[in-house]
Amino acid sequence: MNERIEKSGLKVDGALAAFIDTKVLAPLGKDPAAFWQGFANLLDAFAPQNAALLAKRDALQAEIDAWHEARAGKPIAMGEYKAFLTQIGYLVAEPAPFEIGTQNVDREIAGMAGPQLVVPVLNARFLLNAANARWGSLYDAYYGTDALDAAPARPGSYDPVRGAAVIAAARAFLDLSVPLDGLSWTDWDGEGVPPLRDPGHFCGHRPGGLLLAHHGLHIELVMDRNHPIGKTDRAGIADVVLESALTTICDLEDSVAAVDAADKLAAYRNWLGVIRGDLTDTFTKDGRTLTRTLADDRRWTGRDGDDLTLPGRSLLFVRNVGHLMTNPAILLTDGSEVPEGIMDAVITSAIGAHDVKGLGKHRNSREGSIYIVKPKMHGPEEAAFTNALFDAVEDLIGLPRHAVKVGVMDEERRTSTNLAACIHAVKDRIVFINTGFLDRTGDEIHTSMRAGPMIRKGEMKQSVWIAAYEARNVQIGLACGLSGKAQIGKGMWAAPDMMHDMMIQKIGHPRAGANTAWVPSPTAATLHAMHYHQVGVFDVQRDLAAKPVPALEALLEVPLAIGRNFSQDEVREELDNNAQGLLGYVVRWVNQGVGCSKVPDINDVGLMEDRATLRISSQHIANWLLHGVCTEAQVMDSLRRMAAKVDAQNANDPAYVSLIGNEDGPAFRAACDLVFKGVSQPSGYTEPLLHQWRTVWKSSSGLQS
Repeated sequence: MNERIEKSGLKVDGALAAFIDTKVLAPLGKDPAAFWQGFANLLDAFAPQNAALLAKRDALQAEIDAWHEARAGKPIAMGEYKAFLTQIGYLVAEPAPFEIGTQNVDREIAGMAGPQLVVPVLNARFLLNAANARWGSLYDAYYGTDALDAAPARPGSYDPVRGAAVIAAARAFLDLSVPLDGLSWTDWDGEGVPPLRDPGHFCGHRPGGLLLAHHGLHIELVMDRNHPIGKTDRAGIADVVLESALTTICDLEDSVAAVDAADKLAAYRNWLGVIRGDLTDTFTKDGRTLTRTLADDRRWTGRDGDDLTLPGRSLLFVRNVGHLMTNPAILLTDGSEVPEGIMDAVITSAIGAHDVKGLGKHRNSREGSIYIVKPKMHGPEEAAFTNALFDAVEDLIGLPRHAVKVGVMDEERRTSTNLAACIHAVKDRIVFINTGFLDRTGDEIHTSMRAGPMIRKGEMKQSVWIAAYEARNVQIGLACGLSGKAQIGKGMWAAPDMMHDMMIQKIGHPRAGANTAWVPSPTAATLHAMHYHQVGVFDVQRDLAAKPVPALEALLEVPLAIGRNFSQDEVREELDNNAQGLLGYVVRWVNQGVGCSKVPDINDVGLMEDRATLRISSQHIANWLLHGVCTEAQVMDSLRRMAAKVDAQNANDPAYVSLIGNEDGPAFRAACDLVFKGVSQPSGYTEPLLHQWRTVWKSSSGLQS
């Protein structure tokens, strides 16, 4: 830890304090002394409230545990269950019908439908790539993946057969989205303005390019008869570029490993860099040194002859951490650690104010808003706390009321069951609701941990509650007036190398009425963008708005396997699957500080993993242990065998530290703790143990700040 500096009674890491004073406050013209006094006052008011909300979580969980234990594996009578949850305050009364009042929302959120990226803020290169993923080459996306029902091309010389297939597929997309009058795009000769069936699809031109639009999304035809592709093309089209990732979430939460002041400072610096537009990253690729910067806006001559400028970058959200964790970067006047979510709210908003004040190279929000995603809130009280906290942050920084917007992650059971009330608590600043299957499943298991053994993890997606969860999220969002004002989002496609399967399955998200859904890469964003040309999401939302909200009872169905006798093969298979995924993620988090990466699963398929995947795996094993489906010896056997598999999967990583032979090391011990202490972890979260063991590793390696 750097030397601490006292700021209005707070003890702040010196490097963090200097960054805030000189890089954040000075350009805003803010007096540091006034800011730190205001920050200290804010913490005095909100830190105790934060602690009280966490205590209520624990109290509710204790009552639910006792209720299930008293029934000792009996089937749950829904009427009795609902009455109990209402009596203890877990379920609250539905608010009277209302519509959100959020104003000054950028059109990428309110009026457009398209993909959303989530990127770890600590990786500058990935962060820049994601921010620049507003536009993506359809030719490259097809050519370099298996989206065309064939393995991606190997690096090396150009394959003309595959290239022809790519061009044919892109022409078919154009025929579907922006059809010509009386001919196919395959037959167009490239002369003049294409004879569009709907002339309104033509937006503009520039040297070497034509701009089209469909369903509010733009399509650029790169025209170049001197290009290796364009010179062999009848129309001279060298590429088809799609408007892709409309929005990107810069993540300080589940996809990063940030346990101390040094980690948080790195995160805040990168967030400031993308907001101000001066973030760069230099790296070596294929023997060449490259420098990545943020893309400029794109300029055209519109069809009316006027200048037309389109954003060159995704609209950026920042995801803060939830209410649970504290961080040693700042110590309160009583010597305790600062609630990390409060620290994030203040500092990321102060950085966002640079954009509101127009201090950066580019504008992120053209409506003067700062977009914060708030994860892992439990119910409307916690949403109301966030609303009040954001009021106080705006007052501290000098921002207009509701300049700080909020995205609510619908990923905890008490939020799902009270979603309308949660939305109502933030109704004048909400811009986003999103389902998250893995975290939501982790909380489903933990909340009903003592009700009995759960069904197998792979069966969860077919369970009654998950169908109700996904449908209710959309219907409640529409009933609360989110359409045309905010995003209704769906979760991540986790397999970045399986684009063919994604193209078949992920169209279900816009068909379900979601105007955004998460993708794991810029390439996936370009491919998923095609789904929003195939589906008019706002038309779907209008049709769905007339339908009733699915009943709460289905959402409350606990996915129990009571009375089911799992075979020893089933137990071993389930334990191996969970243990392998758990170890593969934990070893990188603890030893390398990697919070999100493509981790091979038990079948060697690379999946994008973050803490949410770890939560469900650890909670599932803990549940089966608690109810005697498996034994501690069986779990340890799986952990040891899967440790060897994970070591083999990482054999080519020179920075990797093996698990086998280091069973007393922080990574393996963290994995064991996540399982064997899983029942006692708050809401089943993995953060406390991961932070503990990452801190041990950093200390033993001399990296502790």
